Amino acid sequence: MRRYGSAVLLLLIGGAVLRISLFSELYLRYVQAALRPYLVISGVLLMLLGVAAAVRGMRQRDEEEHAEEGEEEEGEEEEHAHGHSHSHSHRGPRIAWLLTLPALALLLFPPPALGSYSASREEAQRAAQGTGTFSALPAGNPLDISVAQYSSRAIYDTGHSLKGRTLRMTGFVTHGSNGTWYLTRLLVTCCAADATISKVEIRGDEADGAPQTDSWVTATGVWVPKGKLGTDGAWPPVLDATTVKQVKEPADPYDKR
Repeated sequence: MRRYGSAVLLLLIGGAVLRISLFSELYLRYVQAALRPYLVISGVLLMLLGVAAAVRGMRQRDEEEHAEEGEEEEGEEEEHAHGHSHSHSHRGPRIAWLLTLPALALLLFPPPALGSYSASREEAQRAAQGTGTFSALPAGNPLDISVAQYSSRAIYDTGHSLKGRTLRMTGFVTHGSNGTWYLTRLLVTCCAADATISKVEIRGDEADGAPQTDSWVTATGVWVPKGKLGTDGAWPPVLDATTVKQVKEPADPYDKR
């Protein structure tokens, strides 16, 4: 472990970083897409450092073997002279190899994206003071919109740009009280550590029989005004759903503004 432990750890961590960033899209569970090149570069550098550490370890092994051969020759001479021999051991504790398990777990079993547990721990979101007029929504029927965009317009837009539009959005399911459930999405500015929650309450006939927590659905419907704009009473916004369809988790599970 003393000779090759650092090399193994560097190679495992570098391999895990490259696995999630270069050979898959798992990195999107942790950071924004724009940071992918930096992850790839980091993974390559870690692998190179691991190889360098392994080469250094092999050189040290060769030097120790040459030193041991010299000691053996000296020992043989001393044995003839004194009638006894010496032995040496340079082994480190085998339990130290357990340090590789976390890196190996990251390589083989990357954790899932943040979900309902993280959303439930987010403090109740409060609407900011003040409202304003948003730009007009693009054409489309239904119009695909993110949960964060829908939430912002429903809470702050004095121009009521959502009114009369059929809207479609995708998110994972979280449950409230009395059978209420929400279409939820976590918004990431840089990485998963700064994730904030956006959610929309789903009502209507299609809301009956709430899907399982953390399952992904696409809901289509129309905006239902709620509370006074710019106040806590307007949050979370409401969608009167005409269709709710279960879908696969998207490659990028986090929302965009």
